[in-house]
Amino acid sequence: MLILHTSDWHLGRTLHGVDLHEHQSAFVDHLVELVRDRGVRVVVVAGDVYDRAVPAVPSVRLLGSALQRLSELATVVLTPGNHDSAVRLGFAAELMRPGLHLRARVDELATPVVVDDADGPVAFYGVPYLDPDTVRHALADGAGAGAGAGDDGPLARSHEAVVAAAMRRVRADLAGRPGTRSVVIAHAFVSGGAASESERDIRVGGVDSVPAGVFDGVDYVALGHLHGAQRVGAVDARPVVRYSGSPLAFSFGERGHVKSSTLVTLAADGGATIETVPAPVPRPLVEFADTIERLLDGRYDQHREAWSRITATDPVHPDRLYARVRERFPNALAIHHVPVGAVDAPALRAVTVETDPVEVAADFVAFASGARADELELEIVRSAYEAARATEGGE
Repeated sequence: MLILHTSDWHLGRTLHGVDLHEHQSAFVDHLVELVRDRGVRVVVVAGDVYDRAVPAVPSVRLLGSALQRLSELATVVLTPGNHDSAVRLGFAAELMRPGLHLRARVDELATPVVVDDADGPVAFYGVPYLDPDTVRHALADGAGAGAGAGDDGPLARSHEAVVAAAMRRVRADLAGRPGTRSVVIAHAFVSGGAASESERDIRVGGVDSVPAGVFDGVDYVALGHLHGAQRVGAVDARPVVRYSGSPLAFSFGERGHVKSSTLVTLAADGGATIETVPAPVPRPLVEFADTIERLLDGRYDQHREAWSRITATDPVHPDRLYARVRERFPNALAIHHVPVGAVDAPALRAVTVETDPVEVAADFVAFASGARADELELEIVRSAYEAARATEGGE
């Protein structure tokens, strides 16, 4: 069975103020063509399709279009992540068209979507993002008891406890389905995964990670949350536990990522073969630093069309830094000045009524520009201060 694993679309997200809707729409087009061209049987989306709990109308429409088009070609199973609202995303799930399944509720953890192929049935279990404070009571009963809880008490306040309880329910259901292969779709931070700066912190009580061993007993685990495509756990371990990553870069910390979707071929014995398919790249992300003269002399012009983060390293703040850099690099998203070889910043000191205002102004010039004020600048500041004092005295 050929399965497409994707996650973390973050519809509605911006990148340093740039609206990504057009590029997210292009990714959806790419995904639909991939499913059609490769004959994908099941599409699994492991959470964070929206960037916020109450998405903007264009994002809602884009998701609606994406799910409609994909479900015309394959069975689609979607679970919410920590950015989504499980209640809103799962609204009217029972009324969805055939082939489209939203798994957003705790009471659906052990109710798989079963899809058959020539080798038999495959059970797809949706494990949405589980906030410990919200679900540790609900998961403490029946098959969910244990993991640090008393017989009648709630689960421990950790992601490991609630995900382990969810997986006990999954395994209990799977035990009654002999010969059935299994896929778990989950949104969590699994130990060993490499995070980037654009993921939201999901720490609760200082604990945010889930050991990969929690997912033992199934064939493939389709993860969402981390934005870099990667496998976690031992390379030869079973199940295969993998993040598909986000389809677009959402921070400069992800500029080295190769964004992709994951094609999973699930064999008759449950073995998983992985193929990554690169996602369309709207613009590369680059970062470079140099003096203003070298930034503008042509040596970095190969990056003019890229989304860039540029740092000027001149000891003194360059005149019209932002305007000059943006004129040369129209897609620069972040422009900074980090002086190299500047004077030491003035030591912090309390400013009182006795402090000479001209000295305060001089300290500010040194702090802001990286160079001490010269005599002409000090004279201008002194003249302005004296003129202000004279005005005060005449009132």
